[in-house]
Amino acid sequence: MPAAPQTSFAFHSPLPTNDLAALLRSGEIPLADYLAELAERFTAVEPHIQAFVPEDGRFDRLYRDAQNLLATYPDPATRPSLFGLPVGVKDIFHVAGFTTRAGCQLPTDLLQGAEAESVRRLRAAGALIIGKTITTEFAYFAPGSTRNPHHLEHTPGGSSSGSAAAVSAGLCALALGTQTIGSITRPAAFCGVVGYKPSYERISRAGVIPLSPACDHVGYFAPDVVGAALAAPVLVDGWRGTAVTRPPRLAIPEGPYLQHTSHEGLAHFHTVCEKLKTAGFEVRSVAVMADFADIYTHHNQIVAAEAAQVHADWFASYAHLYHAKSAELIQRGWTVSETQLATARAGQQKLRRTLQRLMTEQGIDVWLSPAALGAAPAGLGSTGDPVMNLPWTHAGLPTIGLPTGANPMGLPFGLQLTGRWQTDEHLLGWAVQIEKIVKTSA
Repeated sequence: MPAAPQTSFAFHSPLPTNDLAALLRSGEIPLADYLAELAERFTAVEPHIQAFVPEDGRFDRLYRDAQNLLATYPDPATRPSLFGLPVGVKDIFHVAGFTTRAGCQLPTDLLQGAEAESVRRLRAAGALIIGKTITTEFAYFAPGSTRNPHHLEHTPGGSSSGSAAAVSAGLCALALGTQTIGSITRPAAFCGVVGYKPSYERISRAGVIPLSPACDHVGYFAPDVVGAALAAPVLVDGWRGTAVTRPPRLAIPEGPYLQHTSHEGLAHFHTVCEKLKTAGFEVRSVAVMADFADIYTHHNQIVAAEAAQVHADWFASYAHLYHAKSAELIQRGWTVSETQLATARAGQQKLRRTLQRLMTEQGIDVWLSPAALGAAPAGLGSTGDPVMNLPWTHAGLPTIGLPTGANPMGLPFGLQLTGRWQTDEHLLGWAVQIEKIVKTSA
């Protein structure tokens, strides 16, 4: 009887990201040898998951880049923190030497620009750009070709589909993404990796094609929290380190928001919360966001109205080249009045203040919530519902998504941690503690 076709290409490295980075810097893992192993994995896996925009001669270029890096830093003692680490870049970021396509059919000459500040910082820290990763069209809902490494017939999420899948499949150590509603946290959950969305604008948006400037966040994916923390001093403005001296006080946001979660997802979430309680963490329930329906409406009004503004000239000339989902967003944006948009934007500040006040009054350090409705749904025509991420993005608060085990099909679940405004350092420090408890939750 022939063997069943392989459906999972998820990767489980024996080395934490920090250890890999240290070994590449020291030369104990020669960079050329590491790239040769990566090339073999890329050849075996990438045709199945399609995380990257195709590139002729990808590894010939990477070997040249590696030789230049070694020539620049011959002494291991002077090598920067991300020396030799392969990084994927979502294809709405401009990268010198690469064409920006943004997952769309528009003429590419319209889309080009100066290299993104985040990419420049990664290069300066010694990272190697392995390539552009697949995005949904203009980082909205029209899916690309990427498949979920845990099950090829299930969505990887979006819009940062390729970035999440590439890290999950072991094709890069870090990958840049963006989140306007749930485009980092949701694909991180579906693909079983860590996804970090910082406080609004703590990572530069310069050099990134916008969708909704008031809601767009630049963030990234990593295999583990220490990998996310390794990249933070490079990418996050004013990074102050992750040292925390006590465990966090955790809260479950009870109310209409949490009720959106699927039965399977909510059951798993409560299992994870009980596991944290058993481990000694303080976990309380706090009623919040009774006006969630308004929050949901306001966020979607902002995204639609600003997308219509961003795309006004392009859509006027090339409407026939837009996917129906992107066109619907832009056309819906035309119907949002200036008064509605002003009210919606004021709602962002109101929600941030309300959540901050509750955290202070209730002694809360971190909100706990499901990172998605549940595990990745079957099919590739949709990237899933980002509703569980929406309020935290709307408020601009920092979030980090952690893998928390899988369902019987092997599809991952994720836990979403949300911290206080501009306290990303504490959030990542506490995420290290929480990750140790939740990563094997059933």
